Amino acid sequence: MIDLEHQLKNPVWHSLKETHKEFAVEFNGVQFYNPEICTFGSFFDETKTAKASNEYLKTSDEFFFVSENQTPIIDDTKVFLEKKIDGCQMVLNKLIDIQITERIVLLDESFIDEIYDLIWLVMPGYYQKRSFEMGNYYGIFKNGQLVSIAGQRMQTNLFIEVSAVVTHPNYTRKGLAKQLIAYNTKEILKENKTPILHTNKGNLAISLYEKLGYTLTRDMNWWLYRKKIS
Repeated sequence: MIDLEHQLKNPVWHSLKETHKEFAVEFNGVQFYNPEICTFGSFFDETKTAKASNEYLKTSDEFFFVSENQTPIIDDTKVFLEKKIDGCQMVLNKLIDIQITERIVLLDESFIDEIYDLIWLVMPGYYQKRSFEMGNYYGIFKNGQLVSIAGQRMQTNLFIEVSAVVTHPNYTRKGLAKQLIAYNTKEILKENKTPILHTNKGNLAISLYEKLGYTLTRDMNWWLYRKKIS
């Protein structure tokens, strides 16, 4: 088995080799998620990414390559880099136990539309409805409305990523996200897996994650590519 440290250097790749192998699409030694699930791609050999990207773009108009320090090679006659997100990876170092005062609900498939709508309200752009299939989602309701969620995304036999942490603008600054992250973290630990998360450098939420026991470990960057329109 590949150890945790090596898995975390290329989390998309190892997720697609293990827990999420049913979602894997491979071209020329480069792995992608089924675009209905997630538009992340991963690689070890950047010389293979140009050919693979052209193939993947037959099924999706955009995708991310996720890498720690490698730069993908693309066919710039067919693909262009829209932006590079300078990200970082955080790994739970020590669980900081906080009081859970809210009723937190494990969300089932009946909430797919509500999850999608809330994420697109707060973080529009990249979440797919079927991203729900990647892991558990937990939510807090107020007056019958889903107002805050924290989900799970990439995962292997050794780690699970906390993701899709969003709160409706009318309910921010009430500690809902903090409680959801803490609850999600505990649920991951119950599975004897390491909780991780990713965010962009400079995100104000980093201080919250650190207060919950997460530590910055490495860069993890997202290269967003789009298909060129002829």
